[in-house]
Amino acid sequence: MLDDFLVRAGLAGIGTALAAAPLGCFVVWRRMAYFGDATAHAALLGVALSLAFQGPTMLGVLATALIMAILVQALSGRGLAEDTLLGVLAHAALAIGLVAVSFISGARVDLMGYLFGDILAVNVYDLAMIWSGALAVIALLTWRWQRLLTATLNPDLAQSSGISARAEQLVLTVALALTVAVAIKAVGALLIGALLIIPPAAARPLARTPEAMALITAVIGATSAVAGLGASFQFDTPTGPTIVCVAAALFCATSVLGRLRA
Repeated sequence: MLDDFLVRAGLAGIGTALAAAPLGCFVVWRRMAYFGDATAHAALLGVALSLAFQGPTMLGVLATALIMAILVQALSGRGLAEDTLLGVLAHAALAIGLVAVSFISGARVDLMGYLFGDILAVNVYDLAMIWSGALAVIALLTWRWQRLLTATLNPDLAQSSGISARAEQLVLTVALALTVAVAIKAVGALLIGALLIIPPAAARPLARTPEAMALITAVIGATSAVAGLGASFQFDTPTGPTIVCVAAALFCATSVLGRLRA
């Protein structure tokens, strides 16, 4: 079954959506949209370093995304507004990554794949890494779910309960870096932010509880991946952007439905 590239692509898209779903909910709740983009942009520098040292791409992306996320967390509140700091670091990392890749012989073809994704080129090894990363993210967030939820929705209660906001932020940072490393092969560095934001935003009008929102987000993300893959194959359009377009269409539909139900 895995010899069929469309089946591999579909499974990769579902795995990526499942990894991004619960984390995307926290990104929306905490208003961390730009934080996710900054981490994803930094991933390209990880790709360049991996190509330069001929190491595993996913490991380079994971390390760079994690360093970026921790750096942002460490520098926040030290003179610069967080959105300004994120803008500086995100664009600097993206630019350095693009310049670094230009010096590596034979890397130009790979560059477009890592920027915009190449889900149709996913092989069995990539598929195993995507699902391993997705399961690790889900396990991590499930383990810390109640503490993360308390720290996110009620910081005062979290403080009185002895829950460290910085420790929970670090958990999200690790999960975000892992999700970026998992998703970069499928949808690319420039589109992972969309999968972290659009499905949970689409799920919000339909959900009554945080847990329901996470589950609906997973369904919307997986549906977007499969439907986007089918539409891309049918109309010969770029796969990653098509997946995001489907997610955006679902967001519009649920927004209208939410208004009708209000």
